[in-house]
Amino acid sequence: MSPSPAKRTATSVDDAGGSTRGFRSDIVEAELGEDRGPDGSLDATARIVDAGADSDDERVVEAALRPKRLAEFPGQTRVRDQLSLVLEAARRRGSVPDHILLSGPPGLGKTTLALIVAAELERPIRITSGPAIQHAGDLAAVLSSLDEGEVLFLDEIHRMSRSAEEMLYLAMEDFRVDVIVGKGPGATAIPLELPPFTVVGATTRSGLLPAPLRDRFGFTGHLDYYDASDLTTILHRSSGLLDVDADEAGIAEIAGRSRGTPRIANRLLRRVRDWAQVHGTGRVDLEAAHEALSLFDVDDAGLDRLDRAVLDALCKRFGGGPVGLSTLAIAVGEESDTVETVAEPYLVREGFMVRTPRGRAASPRAWSHLGLTPPRDAMAQDVLPLDEGGGRFGR
Repeated sequence: MSPSPAKRTATSVDDAGGSTRGFRSDIVEAELGEDRGPDGSLDATARIVDAGADSDDERVVEAALRPKRLAEFPGQTRVRDQLSLVLEAARRRGSVPDHILLSGPPGLGKTTLALIVAAELERPIRITSGPAIQHAGDLAAVLSSLDEGEVLFLDEIHRMSRSAEEMLYLAMEDFRVDVIVGKGPGATAIPLELPPFTVVGATTRSGLLPAPLRDRFGFTGHLDYYDASDLTTILHRSSGLLDVDADEAGIAEIAGRSRGTPRIANRLLRRVRDWAQVHGTGRVDLEAAHEALSLFDVDDAGLDRLDRAVLDALCKRFGGGPVGLSTLAIAVGEESDTVETVAEPYLVREGFMVRTPRGRAASPRAWSHLGLTPPRDAMAQDVLPLDEGGGRFGR
């Protein structure tokens, strides 16, 4: 199998008019030219180059903190063991593994696992996202330039266009695409045979995936939030890679406020490191963690400014609710989608807020966290986990 070139420009067929155009997508490819092993194999995750934007320091640091192999990947034991079995079986058969779907909330390691899949298979990886594939011609250009055994990572795969999804069905199942040139009675279908490859799809909302697409994935792994012990392991590893002097108490404090998410944990570690270097002794200890996280509005329960604003409005302005989502969003000066997708999942998961048939309502824990006394009828509120209806103050 010949290695994929580090950078390429593919030619796609415009599905609207049949003309060809240069396709330089936002695909991120591993540069493999200088990363051959003694046996000529390639390290697919050696370097990742963003072809669409300049990489800043934060993104470079985050990339450096990603584990490179499954053995280094902390937490998610069930998914890790299942994925290891799938990849090892494919290696022993000498074939490409089944297509892989990874689902779960943001920041839990879906992209990292996709890079690990390519590294474990010693094959290059091509990375793009669902919103970038808006036409079937875009997808055809990507697929037609894949080499045998290559890994195609589609982030936010549920946001692909319908026409691209239908083309992907055929490509995943039969390794073939039909490109339509022209339109009307003169349109011609050109079949393109594809070499075997592996699609790794990632989604934060697996329920939005069409059933025909979801069924074509041979392995589906769901990533859950991490517990404090796994986050502690991740932070110890990150502090070593960042050359940060950290003690156990400081690491534990950061882990406890990271909302079960490694991405947040690593970001908070860097901010505590900054505070320790500027105002402290340079060591990430308990005092530095307390002061830095207080400065960045992360409280001891992991709530940030928006979370507390939502709870404050819910309890102080609306008497604990229930209140409609749009009214709550206006009260905190945010869009409804922001409140629903950013703040609400964590507040509901941690028991600070409930979704009732009449809107959102504060739980006893929310009142206690804000240091407030709930009204006498707070416990009589509807607390069924349903989100229909406008609530007492309208939707």
